[in-house]
Amino acid sequence: MGLHPLEFSECYLDSPAFRDKIKAHEAELDKTGRFIKELYKDGKNLINATKQLSLAQKKFAQCLGEFKFEYIGDAKTDDEKCIDESMQEFSSFLRNLEDQRELMMRNITETLMKPLEKFRKEHLGSAKAERKRYEKETEKYYSSLEKLLNMSAKKKEPQLQEADVSVEAMRQHFQETSLEYVCKLQEIQERKKFECVEPMLAFFQTVFTFYHQGYELAKDFDHYKKALQINIQNTRSRFEGTRSEVFELLKRIKESPQEYRQTSPISSEGYLYMQEKRPPPFGSSWVKRYCTFVKEQKILHMKTFDQRSGGKLGETDSVTMKSCVRKTTETLDRRFCLDIEITDRPGTVLTVQAISEDDHRFWIHAMGGKEPMQYLNRTHSRERGIDAQLDDVGISFVKNSINAIEARGINDQGLYRVVGVSSKVQKLVSFMIDEKSNEIDLAACEDWDVKTITSALKLYLRSLPEPLMTYELYKEFIVPAKSASPESRVQAIHCLVHKLPERNRLVLSLVTKHLANVAANSKQNLMTVANLGVVFGPTLMRPQEETVAAIMDLKFQNIVVEILIEQHEKIFGDAPSSSPCLATTPLSAPTRQSKRLSRQNRPLAVYNPQVLDIQTVSPSFESPALGNDEASVVSDESVSSQSSNASGTPPEKSKNHHATISTSMLESTGICSATASWMNNASPASLTPVKPGSVGKEKNKPEESVTLMKAKAVYPCEAEHDSELSFQVGAIFHDVTLSREPGWLEGVLEGKRGLIPENYVEIL
Repeated sequence: MGLHPLEFSECYLDSPAFRDKIKAHEAELDKTGRFIKELYKDGKNLINATKQLSLAQKKFAQCLGEFKFEYIGDAKTDDEKCIDESMQEFSSFLRNLEDQRELMMRNITETLMKPLEKFRKEHLGSAKAERKRYEKETEKYYSSLEKLLNMSAKKKEPQLQEADVSVEAMRQHFQETSLEYVCKLQEIQERKKFECVEPMLAFFQTVFTFYHQGYELAKDFDHYKKALQINIQNTRSRFEGTRSEVFELLKRIKESPQEYRQTSPISSEGYLYMQEKRPPPFGSSWVKRYCTFVKEQKILHMKTFDQRSGGKLGETDSVTMKSCVRKTTETLDRRFCLDIEITDRPGTVLTVQAISEDDHRFWIHAMGGKEPMQYLNRTHSRERGIDAQLDDVGISFVKNSINAIEARGINDQGLYRVVGVSSKVQKLVSFMIDEKSNEIDLAACEDWDVKTITSALKLYLRSLPEPLMTYELYKEFIVPAKSASPESRVQAIHCLVHKLPERNRLVLSLVTKHLANVAANSKQNLMTVANLGVVFGPTLMRPQEETVAAIMDLKFQNIVVEILIEQHEKIFGDAPSSSPCLATTPLSAPTRQSKRLSRQNRPLAVYNPQVLDIQTVSPSFESPALGNDEASVVSDESVSSQSSNASGTPPEKSKNHHATISTSMLESTGICSATASWMNNASPASLTPVKPGSVGKEKNKPEESVTLMKAKAVYPCEAEHDSELSFQVGAIFHDVTLSREPGWLEGVLEGKRGLIPENYVEIL
């Protein structure tokens, strides 16, 4: 688990746990600042001390290799993983250059030193300034609060009101400062991922430009650089989208903080001052406690904590409440007090003081008092004023908009990025979802420009009472994007899409098919799949709750939408198999169900397209199971399966074509290089399909060359049929060959030959 998200609602509670989270974020920024300073110093050494170049390079490489980014949330995207590993990659490149000792360090000041120093001064420096202001406001607010609470209730009403107004102003100022500081911390935590890596990327490019003897290494780096630039750009794009969502949430919280005060439906939290009675003549004292009241069990947990004392925690007491009664100022010269009768010690009454009148009513309501506190509905409509419904009229509008966009503006640069005028967009949506006006053909109507239609389509989808991918399935969609492999992500999302209501699935299919067409024209419109994922991630799916943690998952929403666009034909073309969604849980050993599926509905003469490259078939590869005409045809479906493999996901099954093994295709689909090499060395005869029942006839044929390999089990397996082998992890198989059945191998274990699931072993 990385750094915890800092919820804006916690700024109002100001709990000990919240302060600990802030400290963790501050410590991470301090570590980043120290890292940048060290990097800056080492860079100067590389420029000014060329005679000590070797030593400086080793230290610089070590500094890079030891640093690791922390991240907010419970998972990283693939791009963030690459960025996270980038420092180690840079370190490796630098060590290789040191071995050759011909590195030329020119232009490093412009490409590395200034951007890092600028980031450290402008962003990390501003975070330190905000930190000081936050600590100052903390001290100021809590000091004034204690003075207010110690003020006698017998003073004149104007004096009391004046004191209340003063403290309330300080409280609002403190909370606003806290909100801004929390936002600043999280912004810099996200920003540093690319602000720190991009200068390093430029530095390495400069190094290789002047490194004549390192030409081959420079080519390798150029390949890595391009991949990392894509990772950075994707991360930057997702950052911008996440930041805008965070600012919107921040704005809403500032406008109505009471709506976000309650963070849990089962408990209430906040500060209370407890009266602790002492033996005469010492009287009593008031101690601040952070209290959590569990409503169902009526248990009050009290923890001693003072922000001004360095955040040290005291002991935690727990009592069971029997009743709660408002305490008047006639019996006690303090305002906002409550008497709590507890069952743990009969006859004992705890007297507590809230920090304000609103807080007083909040606790009375939470503990079952007689002054109910009305809380506003926290369900926010993303778009107000549009009565959008997923009915026939709405679906007609979606189709109408898509037809118009594809007919008039499919090649417009920045399609869906460039937004229309808000008033025109709302007018178009309201006009088109009116049953009397929805028959207008937008493709032929020049009154509405393309950017207005694209914005109207997004507005309609955002204005639905529930997103297309539903609140219920939101978390299930997010899980595979966080933890699964590319192949299993597609499988899981395929399964989940078909759990959607029929109308939702229909509209989602229309939209994603359209987006696939847009992406196919990305050379003209500059809207790649990644860009479309950023635009439509929060449009097609979003969580029901509005929290910073939920917004941090926005990048995973984008990944899900990217998969829907790239794999549209597979996901919406065929119903999923009966297997469970394998990617909804972290991956472990392949399941037996996945092995059974690989054997269903596949003739023995057909091979797994995931490890085959569709090519022209020579007569020597003619299949006994198919006619000559069938064997020579390559359909469009087969070609599309090749394209699917190129994106790292399983293609559609091809039933009518033969193939030869291709190393490049194997590598693109993620098959290990050892397996690819083994398969390419296999003779054509060893891969020739055989009709079922013709095994006996093979004995009469001349013996053909077969490549025999060894394999090692990486998962345990229990045989379900006599033809399969049972084994434990680490078992060694001999005489391993490719089986006629796709997805399976044949090998010998302890003298017995049988079938082995390919995804359960690794080739030695």
